[in-house]
Amino acid sequence: MKGNDYLRYMTEQVVTYLDLPKEEKRKRKKRYKRTNKVYQSRWFGVLPFTFKLWYKKRNGK
Repeated sequence: MKGNDYLRYMTEQVVTYLDLPKEEKRKRKKRYKRTNKVYQSRWFGVLPFTFKLWYKKRNGK
């Protein structure tokens, strides 16, 4: 995708979102929060993520 096409797509998405009623935006936000939970960080904090980054950096992956 060229830069101009991408900009056009993003503009269409923003305008579509802005045209939605407030209630629909709230429903989407609740649905997103309910379905996209990051259990690793929620249950154990940032420590597993930090360890994962350290391990990848150490092993060059």
